[in-house]
Amino acid sequence: MTPQIPGFEVTRIPATEGIHLNVAVGGTGTPIVLLHGFPQTHVCWREVAVQLARTNTVIAPDLRGYGDSDKPEDSGTTYSKRTMAADIVAVAQHLGFEKFALAGHDRGALVAIRAGLDHPDVITHLASLDVFTTLDTWDVMAGRAAAVGWHLYLMAQPPGLPETMINAVPDEFFGHFLDGWAKTPVPTDVRNLYLKKSREAVGSIVADYRASAGIDVEHDEADRAQGNRLKMPVLVLQQDWGPQMTGHAVQRWQHWAPDLEHRTVTCGHFMAEEDPELIVQALRDLLAR
Repeated sequence: MTPQIPGFEVTRIPATEGIHLNVAVGGTGTPIVLLHGFPQTHVCWREVAVQLARTNTVIAPDLRGYGDSDKPEDSGTTYSKRTMAADIVAVAQHLGFEKFALAGHDRGALVAIRAGLDHPDVITHLASLDVFTTLDTWDVMAGRAAAVGWHLYLMAQPPGLPETMINAVPDEFFGHFLDGWAKTPVPTDVRNLYLKKSREAVGSIVADYRASAGIDVEHDEADRAQGNRLKMPVLVLQQDWGPQMTGHAVQRWQHWAPDLEHRTVTCGHFMAEEDPELIVQALRDLLAR
């Protein structure tokens, strides 16, 4: 049986550029959108979403290029976080919400951050789980500590080689992250789902990462130069990646988010799956700010 979020309705909803996203919706009340990371789907929020749905309308899409959402050919901007953020705003508006809270993990957090910068009157609260901004990610990658981000450099290469290499051993490639980044193993049925959906999306996943080595950096640099910041309350949950990678993390985030709560957590990278109670309480605290 395919893993899903109990009690949620899954449907395809129009986003931007004529594409549709696969979206799970449940609950009633003030809306919060949950964005998954790599190499996952919206199912990563299954336990968090059920608890939040007791008090909120919860919207959990597959990002464009992931899961069962559309995977358009890359034109250079197709997988920019600006475009992907516009998708999320369009989906929420389709569901009748002009304003909403937004929480993202990993790749989804990069989309969430961009949505907060581009749509400050739409995003009421913002949570980022276990990433820096795109610009800061590249800034902190240096020396041997940067080996953890080897995949960023692989997928930043021009089209052709990364896709060929990953398609040669897709389960080994995606499984490396699912196994190595988790302190608590991903359940077998969920792991198999992630592997299947990632095998089907190699080209679009690479395009998403390639955008973060190019156009996404340009957008962040422009915001930094213009002094553009996140105007809403921001929560950052982050692992301790060691002094070289996470040194001055709070100061880096304060540059982008004046109204910031930054917390270091002890669970692994896949926070929503490894410690859902922690994430639920943290998000509820954020919504109360």
